[in-house]
Amino acid sequence: MEVHHHSHAGHGKKTWKEYFWEFLMLFLAVFCGFLAEYQLEHVIENQREKTYIISYIDDLKSDKAYIANYTKVKSEKVRDFDSLIYYLNSPDPNQYGQRIYFFARQLTRRLSFFHSDGTIKQLKNSGGFRLIRNKQAIDSIMAYDKFVENILLTQDIQTSEIADVRQMTGKLLDPTILETMVHDASIQPPSGNPRLRTTNRDFILDFIYMVHQLKGSDILNTSRLKELDKKANRIIIFLEKEYNLD
Repeated sequence: MEVHHHSHAGHGKKTWKEYFWEFLMLFLAVFCGFLAEYQLEHVIENQREKTYIISYIDDLKSDKAYIANYTKVKSEKVRDFDSLIYYLNSPDPNQYGQRIYFFARQLTRRLSFFHSDGTIKQLKNSGGFRLIRNKQAIDSIMAYDKFVENILLTQDIQTSEIADVRQMTGKLLDPTILETMVHDASIQPPSGNPRLRTTNRDFILDFIYMVHQLKGSDILNTSRLKELDKKANRIIIFLEKEYNLD
């Protein structure tokens, strides 16, 4: 029987062109996948950056609201300082006993500025600053944070001043009278016109000096917070424009 051998024509080794096109197609597939992944990561980082900026703007607005209340309360308290100094410096302070008790008792009650720092802490602790590509935005955020630190430092100094005046208040005012003035969270003037524990002129002058120090700290802090409010407003306007949030 005659045996016929099948021809292998057309089934030989691949040419270099075929290998080249297969390599090129594989390369393009991997490269396109890389580009897609890179683009997705880029989009995600852009979203995270914008989320940080929106959150930071919200923190600034919270600061502005707190500052508005703080400056209002402090302007009223400065007037109380002036009144207390006036009554203490009178020839007969006991003549104004009720008012001195009321104003002096409130000296040690303080209103502190609490900075909304949730976003800035995240940016610092989680490496979020790398996502913010706008250098001017970063510079503005860091400058604001530094200014807040100076304000908080002034508050710490005032804490020490309040501790000093608290001791002197106990020597100036009768604690049994003070006990009748506290009602829940509020302080009310005492009944009648109670006398001071001492009207020694040197002591009175020392006390007036402490009141003067507290007044100065409040005025300084209020001034700095008003400047902080302006900075916050400028940053909000800038960020909303840069990130198309307005």
